[in-house]
Amino acid sequence: MILSTKRRKIYPLSFLKSQKKVDAVGAVRERGELMKGEQSEPQLPLTRKCELLGVPRSSFYEQRIKASTMLSAADETLVFEIDRIYTKTPFYGSRRITAQLQREGYVVNRKHVQRLMRIMGIMGIAPGIMTSKPHPEHQVYPYLLKNLVVTRPNQVWSTDITYLPHAPGTMYMVAIIDWYSRKVLAYRCSNTMNADFCVAALEDAFREHGKPDIFNTDQGSQFTSDAFIAALKARGVAISMDGRGRAFDNIFIERFWRSLKYEWLYLHSFKDVFSMKASLANYIDFYNQRRLHEALGYQTPDEWHTSAPCGADFNLGLLSRSPAEMRPAASQPNACVNP
Repeated sequence: MILSTKRRKIYPLSFLKSQKKVDAVGAVRERGELMKGEQSEPQLPLTRKCELLGVPRSSFYEQRIKASTMLSAADETLVFEIDRIYTKTPFYGSRRITAQLQREGYVVNRKHVQRLMRIMGIMGIAPGIMTSKPHPEHQVYPYLLKNLVVTRPNQVWSTDITYLPHAPGTMYMVAIIDWYSRKVLAYRCSNTMNADFCVAALEDAFREHGKPDIFNTDQGSQFTSDAFIAALKARGVAISMDGRGRAFDNIFIERFWRSLKYEWLYLHSFKDVFSMKASLANYIDFYNQRRLHEALGYQTPDEWHTSAPCGADFNLGLLSRSPAEMRPAASQPNACVNP
């Protein structure tokens, strides 16, 4: 149904919310006009608008689609598949939605997905407290990663602490990731900034994944503490530390924090610590097992971690190139078995 050009009244959502049942014949006509009320409050999420209108979200898409263009049956299928993916992962933009559709067997390119997303009126969500205070009496170790070529998992691990501003009360999180695969190897949460929860996360990573050749941290007192350093030295791990004020030295953990906050933390509210931790565990599982990484050739960290050939070269001094561009072809004669 194409909306009438004669009737252009825009209803505020306060009015829409007060509307009661209308007769069956007039319902479609009235709702078609009431949908124009979404323009009056564009900042309100689409799901909430539909709730206030008492109509399914697909009705909005139907109106947008019919007013814009006539779609083929194949495109109508894609619209609902895009909506399914977007509902589960609202932080996915057109690139990742396209990649996910292709993984599911759809033959589609990004431009086509972008056009349908414009018709649907959706887009991916784009993108304080000091957590790294050095201790004046603790030893600081040199930075070992400059121009280093990372060729496999468990060659370099890194860690960092972040503050979770939307958590119930004060909450900090420490995470350990593998630089080659971006896989989150271990994490812990605490309401204090002492070294204990950092050491606990380190022991978790050792127990589940072995040990790295090099472990990189910032100069925070938690990571220069006797207990943390002793745990690394006991396993013969080389210790690397960022230069003061050089977050780029630990770039991959910083990118992970951005993903964590924009894709999980900022999208939720939690009634207590238990619900927050349960939700966080679900996000970490998603991040490792299902989240597509552009830098990994749209593979997941788990996929990249387990399939990495030992001959791949990942030069940390060339961050503009992705690991996918640096991985040798499978037919390359000197490709080695995954260690």
